[in-house]
Amino acid sequence: MYLEYKGANIFYTDSGKGHAVVLLHGFLENSSIWTPFIKSLSKKNRIICIDLLGHGKSECLGYIHTMELMAEVVEAILKKLRIRRSTFIGHSMGGYVALAFAELNPDALKGLCLVNSTANADDFEKQQNRDRAILAVKQNHKTFIRIAINNLFRPKNRILFKKQINQLINQAQLTPLQGIIAALEGMKIRQDREALLHFSPFKKMMVISKKDPVLNFKKLIAQTKDTEVKLVELPDGHMSFIENESELLQNIVHFVENL
Repeated sequence: MYLEYKGANIFYTDSGKGHAVVLLHGFLENSSIWTPFIKSLSKKNRIICIDLLGHGKSECLGYIHTMELMAEVVEAILKKLRIRRSTFIGHSMGGYVALAFAELNPDALKGLCLVNSTANADDFEKQQNRDRAILAVKQNHKTFIRIAINNLFRPKNRILFKKQINQLINQAQLTPLQGIIAALEGMKIRQDREALLHFSPFKKMMVISKKDPVLNFKKLIAQTKDTEVKLVELPDGHMSFIENESELLQNIVHFVENL
């Protein structure tokens, strides 16, 4: 299904009945990453999967896709579907969008789960890395995509999950150049939302990975100190929806069931 938002077509799927659970993918991904999870989750819940701006089957909307703009698109879809309260599960960039949505609509959330994501903004070094990534994308986006996706996995898993990695790369190659750059620009300037982990009315869970090459494991643990955030530790890399699929699904199902 599609929603037209400010002239851009946004793709989403809607399956199952019950409490609404919104699944948001990460950078260079699309809503199909959640396909293995939908069958279990849709048994008791209504599952909404969205292709974020410039990803999957969703079109671009300008030169910078801020996390707030992406959250507004998500809000428009939920409004169309007449969903007032929902639980958000966001992988990586999807987590940043979920946090932006939570800041705009704290009472619209029953739960929030960040998967291999962070509530912190980019520090100066990470912002510089984003700028370097933008240059690399402009030079050869296909090479950038292949290297970037491979580097998100724990080294030993790059061989173990070679088939899945190739599928991710092939799908990511369809992402328009504008969509890749707009997301990088948006992530680079996103706000720090750690306060939401401390002062928000909904239930929270963070799924973090010990060998995540993108996010610092100790810093993620520190974010949850003195909060009521449930912390789930997985053994592998940034792509836990592939590297630790069964454990992640089990924890998400448990989280949603116990809201």
